[in-house]
Amino acid sequence: MSDSVVCKNKAVYITYSILDQQGDVKEQSDVPIGYVHGADSGLFEQVEAALEGAKPGDQLEVYLPPEHGFGAHDPKLTFTDDIENVPPEFRHVGAEVEFQNEHGEAKMFRVSKIENGKLTIDANHPFAGQTVKFVVTVMAIRDATPEEIANGRPDEGGPPVIH
Repeated sequence: MSDSVVCKNKAVYITYSILDQQGDVKEQSDVPIGYVHGADSGLFEQVEAALEGAKPGDQLEVYLPPEHGFGAHDPKLTFTDDIENVPPEFRHVGAEVEFQNEHGEAKMFRVSKIENGKLTIDANHPFAGQTVKFVVTVMAIRDATPEEIANGRPDEGGPPVIH
């Protein structure tokens, strides 16, 4: 296949947006992000499958329900307490704090809500339980090196310039 088509063992550079069910952009990267197609890169399987055969400049939309995306929301990972019991530096939505369990396993929690004198922290991914839409644009494609294929990610050189 041509260097300009997404297929196995190609280093692919994409930009993307993730939109919630209301169509609001929740995450976006205008700087190209690289992955190696078909090399266990960590890219969502449905997004990678949709990119198969795409060319630079192609834009794709992929809907991911929780079971194929960020998972279900686990209420066991959400805790609420009186705000007075929380140190002042964590008393704002978006603040992050890491906790360890008795086995030394660490988990990052985010302050997700503050209301009526209560503060809620949540270790679920912010998109857990939601169907999201990925809007992905292919920026560049090239052959991946053996090292890149093994790592699932291109080296840090960035995408090639394509005219």
